[in-house]
Formats: sequence, C-alpha cells, structure tokens
Amino acid sequence: MNIDNTTSDPQRRTIQRYTPNERTNHWFVAIVFILSAISGLALFHPALYWLSALLGGGTWTRILHPFLGLVMAIAFALLAAAMWKFNKMEPRDWQWLRQGRDVINNREERLPEVGRYNAGQKLLFFVLVVSILGLLLSGIVIWRQFFSMYFSLGMIRVAAVVHAICAFVLICAIVVHIYAAFWVKGSIAAMTRGTVTPGWAWKHHRAWFREKLHATHPRPRSD
Repeated sequence: MNIDNTTSDPQRRTIQRYTPNERTNHWFVAIVFILSAISGLALFHPALYWLSALLGGGTWTRILHPFLGLVMAIAFALLAAAMWKFNKMEPRDWQWLRQGRDVINNREERLPEVGRYNAGQKLLFFVLVVSILGLLLSGIVIWRQFFSMYFSLGMIRVAAVVHAICAFVLICAIVVHIYAAFWVKGSIAAMTRGTVTPGWAWKHHRAWFREKLHATHPRPRSD
C-alpha cells in the first residue's frame, strides 16, 4: 500500500494515490490546457481578443494555438492510456449515479463502495477523452497552414463548429473538475503531494482502500 511510516504518529501515515509521473503529466496537461484555452478564446470572438496579449499578440496566438492543442492532445493521450483501466464503469458505479441525491448531500455511508475513481470522475474522464479527440480531429481540418487545403470549404466550416462545441464542453468539464477538487477536501493535496491519509481513502474510495490494503497485507493461504 506504500504507506509512509516516516513519522511515529499513525494519524499522519499516508497512502500513495498518484505517482510522480502521473502528477507531472497531470499538471503539464493542465498548464497546456490553460494556454490552449486562452489562445482559443482570443481567436474565437473579438471581445476576447485582448487575451492574445498574454501570448505575445495576435500573430503569435494564431501560430501557437494549434501547436499547443497538439501537445495537449499527445500529453493527455499518455495520461488517459495510464488511467483507462481505472475508469471502466462497473455495476456499483451505475448504482452510485442512481443515488445522486445522496452524493450531493455527502451521505457517503449510503453509497456503494467506490474504487479508485467514482462514477462522476469516470464519466468526466470519458467526456475529456471525447472532447479532446474531437478538438484534435477538427483542429487538423481547420489548420490552414498545413491541412486545410486538403478539405472542402463545407467540411472546414463543419469542423470549425465541431471545434467550438468540443472546446466549450471541455472548458465546462474542466470547471466541474476544479470545483469537485475543491469540494472534496484533500483531493488537491493528493495531486500535489501524491499521497492521501488512510482516513481520506476510507471515506471517499473505500473499495480502493481495501484493494491497497489487501495488496500490502494479503491473507495467508489456508492450505
């Protein structure tokens, strides 16, 4: 379970939730997303053009935006590949969703035991996957410098609309993700330090806690 026993105080023992590589990838994707969102919003509407000043002006914004999007898609693909196995929906996840009122009211004792991620986190994960894939494919179509000459004008117009819709969905999903991180105390610390307390794991991800505990202290065989 990789519990940190560097202190004699049992209340301060921790469980590793995210490896250094996972945390680095997460924060790299987050930074590139912010830059991509700023540049994309600056290009989307004249009222938001002032955001281009943060990236060196309109010319640099137009140059950097598609490359930032490409880097974000690649980095997220690496993160998604590592996290895919933890985000498969299970019967207990559908039951968790059906008890949405208990979720909102923090009545976690009434909910099914949660694995590494709850159903809301899993659905958000797939929204991110679909949105970023849509942004990548539509972005290639409307990337004038390299690819737009290979597509018809009608397809470019459709791709521009798809790109805007996917961007809107992605930004909303990230806002929900940030809100949830603040809502569940200890989540941000888990992604900065990489560890959580056993109490946090038991309260919010009990099935995952049991799995970690079993992996560290397997039951002796009866034979």
